Amino acid sequence: MDKRAIGFMDSGVGGLTVAKEAIKQFPNENIIYFGDEARLPYGEKSPEEIKKFAQQISDFLIDKGIKILVIACNTATAHALSLLKDTLDIPVIGVIYPGSLAAVNISKEKRIGVIATNGTIKSKAYEKTISSINNDVKIFSLGCPRFIPMVEDGHYKSQEDQKLVTQDLMPIIKDNVDTLVMGCTHYPIMRKLIQNAVGADVRLVDPGIAVIKDIKQTIDELNLKNSLSHTRTLNFYTTGSVEKFRFVAEEWLDRDIDIKKVSLKTLEEY
Repeated sequence: MDKRAIGFMDSGVGGLTVAKEAIKQFPNENIIYFGDEARLPYGEKSPEEIKKFAQQISDFLIDKGIKILVIACNTATAHALSLLKDTLDIPVIGVIYPGSLAAVNISKEKRIGVIATNGTIKSKAYEKTISSINNDVKIFSLGCPRFIPMVEDGHYKSQEDQKLVTQDLMPIIKDNVDTLVMGCTHYPIMRKLIQNAVGADVRLVDPGIAVIKDIKQTIDELNLKNSLSHTRTLNFYTTGSVEKFRFVAEEWLDRDIDIKKVSLKTLEEY
């Protein structure tokens, strides 16, 4: 039995789409979540900056006592997964491979679209991963940098929000994809708007849901399960505004949560 927490890191609230599923699927597991909102969007940062941020946050979370690190951020997975796997003594799980595999498995026409941050798109991480699974797939990629600030500010419900999402997705709509990977963990929070834009026939893939299988497999294979039935702890940290984080997080998770502010100065000491 291992009572240490599962750690999640993201640039903001987007990784809550992964944490929400983990909270549901692993009722005995303690959870620690870190949203680096003061430094988002990661998609506009250099690979070197992303690696530095990821190393700082992972060291912070290890200090808090985690047994698995989930990089619940596609941009950080693209640029820092290999680094953290090489340098940390705990299992590290990213979101790109599980999402890619899920997309290949459900796509019937083998026309897969990927929407993500500009940083993830430029890395070609999804294209390379999907092609390594099935090189017959045709891949269409689109950067959607406006979506993250929309989600962080709670703008994912109105008709005006729908117009902006549809407008930004028009290039991928014209590509006639049958499957669309939401290649940023913020995007599933606006899933309804995305589905409305691309149409009901396009299957949406949430890599955050797909990664749960990898977490479960890691827990089982390494005997990391917390089998003690107890009142588990859910702790959340942000480098940004606690109030802003709370607004989206409590609505998305449908529960009151404990959030603590972490200064960038504290992070930079790691």
